[in-house]
Amino acid sequence: MSLWEYKVITSGKGGFATPALLEKFLNDLGREEWEIIHYATQPDNPLSFSGLARRSTQRDWTLQDAAAVAAKAEAEKLRAEFEAKFKAATTSAPAPAEPQALSYLEEKAAPDDGFRKPVDTSRDDEPDAPEEEKDDWDKLAEEDELPTFFDALKPHMRRNQRGPGMSAGLDYLAKKWDLAEEDIKGALVECGFQIPADENAKPVYIEYDGDLFWVNINRRGEIWINTREKPRPVFRVVPGNKVAAEEAAEPANGGNRRPEPTEPAGEPTAETSKPKAEPKPAAPLPAGPELLEKIRPHMRRNRRGPGGSGSTSFLARALRTTEAELISSFGALGLSLPDKSGDQPVYAEFGAELWWLNKDQRGGVWINGREKKEGETLASATAAGSAPVETAGEPAANTAPAADTAPAPKPETVFPAVRLLLKPGKTGTFAGETEKLAGELGKPVEEFIATLTALGLKVPEKAREKPVFVEHAGEIFWLNRNAKGQLWLNAKASKFAADSDGGKPKRGRSKKAATETPE
Repeated sequence: MSLWEYKVITSGKGGFATPALLEKFLNDLGREEWEIIHYATQPDNPLSFSGLARRSTQRDWTLQDAAAVAAKAEAEKLRAEFEAKFKAATTSAPAPAEPQALSYLEEKAAPDDGFRKPVDTSRDDEPDAPEEEKDDWDKLAEEDELPTFFDALKPHMRRNQRGPGMSAGLDYLAKKWDLAEEDIKGALVECGFQIPADENAKPVYIEYDGDLFWVNINRRGEIWINTREKPRPVFRVVPGNKVAAEEAAEPANGGNRRPEPTEPAGEPTAETSKPKAEPKPAAPLPAGPELLEKIRPHMRRNRRGPGGSGSTSFLARALRTTEAELISSFGALGLSLPDKSGDQPVYAEFGAELWWLNKDQRGGVWINGREKKEGETLASATAAGSAPVETAGEPAANTAPAADTAPAPKPETVFPAVRLLLKPGKTGTFAGETEKLAGELGKPVEEFIATLTALGLKVPEKAREKPVFVEHAGEIFWLNRNAKGQLWLNAKASKFAADSDGGKPKRGRSKKAATETPE
């Protein structure tokens, strides 16, 4: 049965400076017959490890092993004797053969007997004792065997939290190496580093083994050594040639046309003397209802009612024509603009649809179209004036019925009837969706919204648009849109109700919070 002795092996907290030192340490363990049974490295530093090794102190001997060792020792002894006699015969000076042979036999036979060679410790305390020969591990302290400053620095660097690369503090290195900070600063200067004066100084880079190194000072006055990989060049800078403004002009089709080849200098040839082919003109606009069918795919859904709409500026770009030519084609169809932006639109009937033109407040021209309702005619639509008008950024101004066809709505008849249909909310307000309210009142949605706008309310474009308040009977009413685009009518008690005497508002009433009730 074999007997074992164990040994804890470790590289220390910082680890080895280079892989070569680690390999030498492991080779020395193998040379001393140590067997590593456990080996664990640090996750961030493969040169730092800890483990356990063992080796046998006694072997299991057999008769064959003993005979082999004895035969080997006898052969070594005879070889040593013949070697000593040969040297004595060839040299004139006498050579000490016997002591040398004995020493040789001791060195050769010792590893084979199962025991290590004992170490003489009897003269360790004598000051005049001769020093033993240093092994390779002891020579690491010599100047030639020490790692460079850059190699010794890398195992102690950690990932930089404020930028790319790695960094290490000067005070941390001083504690790890057991050196003064001034000594490390002197080593930095000797290696080519430049220590900045303050935190705003630009770093000075030096290169070593394909990496960049530099020193910086933070706001607390601490000195840090940084390194990162040297960036590789990605492109080469070359000067370009200037081009005249005429040659750099954008082509008519928005840059999709291949540029024409440049004519060579010198006398014109048969190919270069030919006139250049002019760009192919856009196809003419179709006449009649075919024009409406062509613009229909480019129109979007009307946000204020059924049907679709589109601006003439966008449609002109989509059809590759001018806005004036497009409006002229609409005029040939019988579509004309009203005299003012708020006037009743001029409708035109095409099959089962109604089409009309209008202007927004910025002067843009829009074309609108929708399907006719059941039993609706061109005359009834013109008389009712219920067709929604699409504008850019403002509510429909001409959705209210004309003054000569229907009487103006009054707040004392509209608001009380609508107020009974509003449902209470959590914040003391009452609200109801306009579509549901119009259905309960038995009126079309367009006509109901037109009635509310005639009373002073404003239809918002966006969900977060500031509403317009209208006060009636001690309450304020307003319209708003939710995130889904639904239009809601809201009401709540007014904080600025008028006094009973004189009808003047109380102190603190905001002019923006309420508008006067139209008579």
